[in-house]
Amino acid sequence: MKQVIKNFFYNSFYQILTLIIPLITAPYLARVIGAEGVGKYSYAYSIAYFFYIFIKLGLDNYGNRTIAANRDNGEKLSHTFWSIYFMQLLFGIIFISLYVVYIFFMAKDTVAAAMLLMYVISGMLDITWYLNGVEKFKLTVTRNTIIKVLATVLIFAMVKSRDDIYVYIFIMSLSFLLSQIVVWPFIKKEITFVKVVFTDVTVHIKSNLVLFIAVLAVSLYRYMDKIMLGTIINEHEVGIYENSEKLMQIPINFVNALGIVMLPRMSYIFSNNGKSNETDNIILVSEIFASFLSSSLCLGIMGIASELVPVFYGSGYSDCITILYILMPSCLFMAFANVLRTQFLIPLKKDRIYIRAIVIGALVNLIINSFLIPNLGASGAAIGTLIAEILVCIIQAFSVRKELPIISFLNYSMPFLMAGFLMLVGLCFIPNITGNNILNLIIKITEGAGIYTIVLTLFLWVFRKPYKVLLDSVRKNHGKR
Repeated sequence: MKQVIKNFFYNSFYQILTLIIPLITAPYLARVIGAEGVGKYSYAYSIAYFFYIFIKLGLDNYGNRTIAANRDNGEKLSHTFWSIYFMQLLFGIIFISLYVVYIFFMAKDTVAAAMLLMYVISGMLDITWYLNGVEKFKLTVTRNTIIKVLATVLIFAMVKSRDDIYVYIFIMSLSFLLSQIVVWPFIKKEITFVKVVFTDVTVHIKSNLVLFIAVLAVSLYRYMDKIMLGTIINEHEVGIYENSEKLMQIPINFVNALGIVMLPRMSYIFSNNGKSNETDNIILVSEIFASFLSSSLCLGIMGIASELVPVFYGSGYSDCITILYILMPSCLFMAFANVLRTQFLIPLKKDRIYIRAIVIGALVNLIINSFLIPNLGASGAAIGTLIAEILVCIIQAFSVRKELPIISFLNYSMPFLMAGFLMLVGLCFIPNITGNNILNLIIKITEGAGIYTIVLTLFLWVFRKPYKVLLDSVRKNHGKR
């Protein structure tokens, strides 16, 4: 448990960094290159991303859990690594070649697409799945921190006007490539080169492709909306949607940090001890923590959106406020589903449940986008995302209701959700008492934090006994792991 907590803090530090950097760069970029410039990058990146994921397939989940299950055997670990990586290398060669064809014959903006070639190549070198599988989170966080800080410095030093949009794209693409190159020297001590035959490689393809269906489906409703906005409406609308999503990532990044840490840990526990009441309790504690993160941050941001957007992005981004009101509630469902996915479905290889939920969500999202984006623009895309996330969460929870105490999960999470909703209501009725947006924002953040803390403390004091029993059980059974 100590190692899990340590790894969570490593990832939380990185997630905080990923929040702080946009807090610095996003307002700057919104003013310097404008919504159209942000949209141009987002549109080109969204297309390049699809080539990237076809190289990686489902490795972030498949490679992670496979490495985690074999990490105690050095020789088997090396063989597993190379057999998986050669599959990644093969798909990398294929889809990098296809992306080059796209650049010359299909790209809307050839220069932007060409610069993002470095990002696509990084997909062939990305072995984060291995580092996470052996729980080398310190290395991952250190690498990402250094690269992101350097990229941020370059953005402020070199991006000075709307004409520097391609400089910005080049910096971002190069940072993706460098972040993958720098970790390779660090795995030499753990991984020795092992010759593998073609059958060793192909044995991973089928299982990986199964998980890739889910990755592709998620990508369709995370990135296709931006592609559709850029194609049907314009890049300015993409920029509005992109900037709204950046604020939504604040609560989601913390929940993702929990999932990244717990996936290999739960894969390891399940592979050695199987499912038990103790594993159910671990998942329950994670759901409670995810509810705390999502309810406080998601509903808090909704409550201060009208003050936050003008301060954060400046004038011309008022549409982001409406988008945030639509998008933010999806964080609650994403958080709940993330725990089910990373700590139960994927570790236990219940891939079909996860894939079915994601595919249905993606199809529904695409249908809604097709109808709403032409008339509502970014608001239509936000509605599609919200409905898709709700549907994915419900399908996953319904599918595992006989194996996990879903009702208990909801009951234990209820005080956190109630505190969040009461905070939101309170913030909506608190008037702006000054004419200064920054001062109003600070006041509302302070008041919102106060409301949430007081209400949650009262709830947990009244219903403290079941939480104490749960935490004592987890400490007793897993405190030394």
